[in-house]
Amino acid sequence: MSASDKHTLLVKQLADLEENAVLALVKERLRAGDDPFGILEDAQHAMQQVGVRYEHGEYFISSMMMAGEIFREVVEIIEPALAPATTGKGSGHILLGTVQGDIHDIGKNIFGLLLRCHGFTVADLGVDVAPAQFVEEALRTAPDIIALSGLLTLSYDSMKETITKIRQSDNPRLARIPVIIGGGTVNAMVCAVVGADYWAIDAMVGVQLCKQILEERG
Repeated sequence: MSASDKHTLLVKQLADLEENAVLALVKERLRAGDDPFGILEDAQHAMQQVGVRYEHGEYFISSMMMAGEIFREVVEIIEPALAPATTGKGSGHILLGTVQGDIHDIGKNIFGLLLRCHGFTVADLGVDVAPAQFVEEALRTAPDIIALSGLLTLSYDSMKETITKIRQSDNPRLARIPVIIGGGTVNAMVCAVVGADYWAIDAMVGVQLCKQILEERG
């Protein structure tokens, strides 16, 4: 089986919720020396397909939960292989959370994992996080970047409210912290509407974006 076939097969199997086949293929690819980040990226693409199927009514909450569990098992298998990529040096501090009204955490968890693997310190507030909680935690921890996650289009209002509260803070430093939004449906237009500084729909792209932001800001 070619490398391309392995990528395609893993995405299909996970999107189709074939748990045993997915885990067996992940182990096989690791034994063959495949890049663990590539495996994680394939799993991420599969989860995006699961999200699309949910949005289209093809999958229900139970399927989302099953997909999340399979993904968790994939991460558990490959995480030891990801560890050597961690630099051990502090690349920056990211405050992360899924905004109020949205309980999806898969994309957020992928992003958080990759950030940590690239040396970032991550404070993950979880899901359904109120705007005031983001502000409170940002004031307490002084992050370099605030990352807001949301899968549903309904989350845009929460993103906008959160960013507005951050920008209107009496603390001048908090108001200057760059905000990045992420999720399978965000784009440049959504970024502009909610008032964010940056956006990404891919976790690895988001990590590179965070590196770029910190490099540009010195």
